[in-house]
Amino acid sequence: MIVSSKMMAETEIICKQTIPAVLDVQYHLCVAAEHNLKVDVSSPSSPILEAEVSRFESVVSFTDTRPIKDSITDPSTIMSFPDIRSGSYSEIGPRPSMDDEHIRIDDLSTHLGSFFSCPSAFYAVFDGHGGPDAASYIKRNAMKLFFEDAGLPQTSDINATFLEALMDSHRKAFLLADIAIADDSSISTSCGTTALTALVLGRHLLVANAGDCRAVLCRKGAALEMSQDHRPSYLPERRRVEEMGGRIEDEYLNGYLSVTRALGDWDLKLPYGSSSPLIAEPEFRQVALTEDDEFLIIGCDGIWDVMSSQYAVSLVRRGLRRHDDPELCARELVNEAGRLHSADNLTALVICFRGPRTAESCPPRRRLRCFSLSEEARNRLKGLMEGN
Repeated sequence: MIVSSKMMAETEIICKQTIPAVLDVQYHLCVAAEHNLKVDVSSPSSPILEAEVSRFESVVSFTDTRPIKDSITDPSTIMSFPDIRSGSYSEIGPRPSMDDEHIRIDDLSTHLGSFFSCPSAFYAVFDGHGGPDAASYIKRNAMKLFFEDAGLPQTSDINATFLEALMDSHRKAFLLADIAIADDSSISTSCGTTALTALVLGRHLLVANAGDCRAVLCRKGAALEMSQDHRPSYLPERRRVEEMGGRIEDEYLNGYLSVTRALGDWDLKLPYGSSSPLIAEPEFRQVALTEDDEFLIIGCDGIWDVMSSQYAVSLVRRGLRRHDDPELCARELVNEAGRLHSADNLTALVICFRGPRTAESCPPRRRLRCFSLSEEARNRLKGLMEGN
């Protein structure tokens, strides 16, 4: 995924149940202001970035920047509560060790009790580098970091004020997780992890991302990217890094790291309180699912290094039409990345927003036989056709 090193472990938390899904509007929030960071969101134009720009042109992107309150309450677009089903699969790939971790919880109440007044689910991928310790630590402590200690807003009303507070608490959770890694003496200061989380709360989906894992929503067959890859090739990140005194060498931050946001990596952030080009600040996007929304894919960068968002969506969509099994779809996605020669660990999650159905069966093919006529038979046929 990122730097040279590697190492271990993959697990998952699986709980299943019926759950509602989500709303329609993009929400992209940069909260760098608190750290006096400037984030330029102008379109990439440098020739160096042509490949990155072309990827954005190949998918449908969110452009609605209205405040949440202006786009949260259109009941005509909101789907009825579906059954959320999910599946996941991981492989070490050609790497000598497994550094990916992931979480898959279809019913968050089994972990938090009745903390939320509506059904909820939680998914995450942590792609480690410099060893497995940072990713493993975040996975082990995820419930505490992202929920128990994050100061989540408590209310029975899901409105614009609540969603703003929810994003703020999730942002604090990422920063707390970053500091927790620094405080754990068993984790090397050269060890870090990217992090992408997806929280389903009632009808709402909130994706938070720091790094180059990616979440992609399938809407009526089209790929809608729910996160931005934080790499030096992305112009706003490159500018931010350079403004903070960092340098980009061969598309690596300070010649070392292939991402511009991550948890850990404190040898690039120390001393405490100093400004660093590498930050743990997440970016957010929120949507409201309509009847056209089918599933969400979350994958580590090993998936996206070898296929586009639309390619992955089409692959999973075909799989669901054949067998309607998100677990098998996740496996097929990982296997396809391996076939396309991904050089990294591979992890994929597929979260379906529709209940199970009977898999489509293909009609049996008719087998046609080819044969040739003898000269005598051809002459007889010719005579019949000529009326002799």
